[in-house]
Amino acid sequence: MSSNRSGRPAFVRRLRIASALVLSVALASCQSMDLSRSDVRAGLIPPTKAPTLMVGAEAVAERTPASIVVDMDTGRVLQADDPDGLRHPASLTKLMTLYMLFEAIEAKRIGLDDAMPVTAYAAARAPSKLGLRPGDTIRVRDAMFGLAVKSANDVASVVAEALGGTDDAFALAMTRKARSLGMTRTNFANPSGLPDEAQISTARDMARLGYEIRKRFPQYASLYKTEGFDYGGRHYTATNKLLGRVAGVDGMKTGFVNASGFNLVASARRNGRGVIVVVLGGRTGRERDASVEALIDTYLGPAS
Repeated sequence: MSSNRSGRPAFVRRLRIASALVLSVALASCQSMDLSRSDVRAGLIPPTKAPTLMVGAEAVAERTPASIVVDMDTGRVLQADDPDGLRHPASLTKLMTLYMLFEAIEAKRIGLDDAMPVTAYAAARAPSKLGLRPGDTIRVRDAMFGLAVKSANDVASVVAEALGGTDDAFALAMTRKARSLGMTRTNFANPSGLPDEAQISTARDMARLGYEIRKRFPQYASLYKTEGFDYGGRHYTATNKLLGRVAGVDGMKTGFVNASGFNLVASARRNGRGVIVVVLGGRTGRERDASVEALIDTYLGPAS
């Protein structure tokens, strides 16, 4: 049986493409929701069952920007432009990888100083990466910075294997978690955001994830505003270039693959108010950053 480089049988990928049209219609029928609702239902797939949502690339809007602004304190949607249109999240995916890691720490299934092994598979992930080698280990606390600041794909797979056994098994758990959070139009295929036609989300779902991760795990808020960290004798700077440049910005995560354009989930607080801003599909990083900055200024007022 033939396989692709990710180890998935070729017939599975053919099945994904063949089912794209039907599933895109099903997604289009989903109802949008206000993030402030507490009675959100699980969505397309009950959280007790293995998610099977897979959408072909043709069902995803190509480079058409989408955005949403959410009140950080109440979850109320303040602005939205195509918030439910399907996009590839790219490395915004790592927000969910971190959410799953935080849950595991909270449940004492893993500790901050525990060493996670690096497999040959994890070490072989495409950049961006820390350059981990097979047989190495990395502490959980260092992995957190590797994910949030450097957006390291090798670290994402290390975490996935430590918590779920394999990237694929962990991605299923990520999608179940997404459903439980009310992210009805999100499907994860890997823990990093590396290109995969089945890795899809929306601006609304990414805003919900940003909102939930800040609300449930406030003790890690400083992680997202870290502008740089040292590991293995090297210094790594944050991919989020708004940090330290735009007043009030205190996180969260950037993302880019060719199919997605430039994505950003940003949180900011000024003048006693806070927002989470999501922009997906910027043509350049500079254009994306300018759009996010303009939305922050609009809803929080000028920096004092």
